[in-house]
Amino acid sequence: MAFMIRSDDERWPGHKGLPRERVAFFELLTQGWSVSEAAREVGVTLRTTQRWRFGRHERPALLTRAGYRRVVAAAASGRFLSEQERITIADRLRDKASIRTIAAELGRSPSTLSREIARNRSPVTGRYGPHLAQRLADNRRPRPKTGKIAGNPALRDYVQAKLDLKWSPQQICQAVRVDFPDRPDMHLCHETIYLAIYVQGRGELRRELHTALRTGRARRKPHRSPDARRPRFTHDMVMISDRPAEIEDRAVPGHWEGDLIMGRGNNSAIGTLVERATRYVMLLHLPHARDADTVRDAIIATIKTLPAHLARSLTWDQGPELAGHHQITLATNMAVYFCDPASPWQRGTNENTNGLLRQYFPKGTDLSIHTAQHLTTVATELNGRPRKTLDWDTPAQRLTKLLNIN
Repeated sequence: MAFMIRSDDERWPGHKGLPRERVAFFELLTQGWSVSEAAREVGVTLRTTQRWRFGRHERPALLTRAGYRRVVAAAASGRFLSEQERITIADRLRDKASIRTIAAELGRSPSTLSREIARNRSPVTGRYGPHLAQRLADNRRPRPKTGKIAGNPALRDYVQAKLDLKWSPQQICQAVRVDFPDRPDMHLCHETIYLAIYVQGRGELRRELHTALRTGRARRKPHRSPDARRPRFTHDMVMISDRPAEIEDRAVPGHWEGDLIMGRGNNSAIGTLVERATRYVMLLHLPHARDADTVRDAIIATIKTLPAHLARSLTWDQGPELAGHHQITLATNMAVYFCDPASPWQRGTNENTNGLLRQYFPKGTDLSIHTAQHLTTVATELNGRPRKTLDWDTPAQRLTKLLNIN
């Protein structure tokens, strides 16, 4: 017959892998053969076919000696291995199939199967059994579990101290690897910190630390139509589209982006200047007004503190506070470029920095109460934070290198 695998004198070969017979057996079942008929046709025992269909059962005594308790777990999602997949893994391992072959058959990653076999093999015999593996996985699944931060007081204190300095979780995760290179128990990812604050919270980190995180709006603010805005300057603007390519790729330092952050009722403001290559920030003290003359004088006074090679250009939006842009260029020899209407992403570095500054100057507060000395302190602290985009250097370190080179 088409499914005859071995002759009569070759049947009942004992315990060994039978991959061809196994495939033929299941093909016969799909054609309507009974289990006993299919077993007889391919030359195996009913016990072998039962193992092929349901896997090999572990002895109850083994579970008792290993000290495991049976846990009835909730139904797992598709991202977890199912019991049927574990049966297939056990069967194919007995057939001497490689892990990569089994993974391809199941549509799983080879690393997933490697971890599964290493975690859930029998601690007594070292063999992988599907039903024991399922029970071990069910025992590990119940939640909640003690988080990594809650279980490590030293790590908890370190994370809290950095959050008090308004460091982001990513900055903290990078710094802890630098400060504790030989302590894997101290290493963590930023998502662990977010979970400790928002999800696990109680007992892991102080509840009020969520205020130290940089949070954005849940919904975007509606923007005015570009047609509703018209040029408001007597002197022609040089648009960002005419800006040299060297500014766009940050290859040359000395190109700045600027803006105002507004206080309660738009009655107070602080000016911000950010250098594109180093992310170095300087703040403009505007306690009494934010008209064009006041902003012009503040920008000129601040830019004149820089060496000439670090004062090449300034990019701003089309706000009325920069009506004196031509005077800024005459006083500082610094080109001024303007963004398109309603296009804040064209000053992405400055917009990101303004978001960081809102940790110090929250929206809806009076910004005129802050002294020039306090603005300098805030800028120094912000320039001392490591940045991922700078390979975890600080803006102050990058600017110092430029000053020393030149």
